[in-house]
Amino acid sequence: MTQKTALVISTLDTKGRETLYLKEKIEALGVDTLLMDISMRSNGPSPADISPDEVVTAGGSSLEEIHASRERAKITNIVIAGASRIATKLYQEGKMDGVIGLGGSTGSLMATEVMRSLPFSVPKLMVSSTAALPGLSTRYIGTGDIALFHSVVEISGLSNALKNVLDRAACAVTGMIQGAVTPAGSNEAGKAIALTMLGPCEKCASTVRKGLEDKGYQVTGFSAAGIGDRAMEDMIAHGLFQGVVDLAPGGVGEHLFGFMRDAGPRRLESAGEAGIPQVISLCSVNHMTPRKSRYKPEYKNRPKYDLDKYRTWLRMSTDELRQVARIFAEKINRARGPVRLVVPLEGWSSVDQAGNPTYAPDEDRLFIQELRNQLNPDIEIREVNANMEEPAFAQALLEAALEIF
Repeated sequence: MTQKTALVISTLDTKGRETLYLKEKIEALGVDTLLMDISMRSNGPSPADISPDEVVTAGGSSLEEIHASRERAKITNIVIAGASRIATKLYQEGKMDGVIGLGGSTGSLMATEVMRSLPFSVPKLMVSSTAALPGLSTRYIGTGDIALFHSVVEISGLSNALKNVLDRAACAVTGMIQGAVTPAGSNEAGKAIALTMLGPCEKCASTVRKGLEDKGYQVTGFSAAGIGDRAMEDMIAHGLFQGVVDLAPGGVGEHLFGFMRDAGPRRLESAGEAGIPQVISLCSVNHMTPRKSRYKPEYKNRPKYDLDKYRTWLRMSTDELRQVARIFAEKINRARGPVRLVVPLEGWSSVDQAGNPTYAPDEDRLFIQELRNQLNPDIEIREVNANMEEPAFAQALLEAALEIF
């Protein structure tokens, strides 16, 4: 087994003793370390392998400049940018195999942002005394495959309680780095497929997944609720997939209007930029999920469907549908690989069926008409006279995928 290396990220000006203890423990378990110091107010030499000066220089600044600045947000962004560039370069050059961070709230926010610059499957562990604070854990993780270790005790002083935490963290990260782990991608070229899905199109997703698997493809599913589909875009950009079945791209419209399933500005773009084939359908695109605390008065009069006591889907207006169609076309037209759009004419999800309050197929056709008007003529739209959850639609979509994968 080749020698493995863990990148250790911490602020040594406030957590020096604790970080050096963790470093020594990791090395005692047979993994080399590279210690990165992301201190923002450090003075004097750092015992780290990668000093604060190197970090801020990589971020396009200098220690003198950030020490003179009172703009904390600006300083933080410089350090994050520099640390991310260094970490990415180390990984690309094969000089590190995993990363562990140590911090409170600011240190955790910075270290986890650096971790998210690294590809999916790189071991990432954040030891944080603030992991359980409301709202922070989701900010730490974001779309990253980051494991959070809540230290419970403050990372300050080497009490036996904190040593116990750091010992377990060292064992965890060395286990992830040294263990026999299945590679994230497919072993066969061209066989790794990403699939978006939601509960209201689960039958279709399951049928398509099984059909592709029967043909030898390896399918990885993503919940298209705003975070999973953001992560999928990142993973496509990192080259983990060779094709996409995008059943539920509703995050495009949710981003346009700032709703709960907002999947970010890059939604529906990575596959096109990578030039890999994509089959796109429309689950949830004709519905929206504004936060109830931010409802406009007119939303209360919209046709709605309650998925459960926590989630309500509202029907988009025809004007909103046309706006979303134009954004779809703009993104899809830039694709450098083959694209098929497969559209169910009898409803775009299980929510979207005759008898349900938000079912309005005539309004959906206005979206398709606008999409046709805006799309490049060589991009095919296939219409299927079925609901998305009916077997006939799943079969049509599967056939479209097999044609271009």
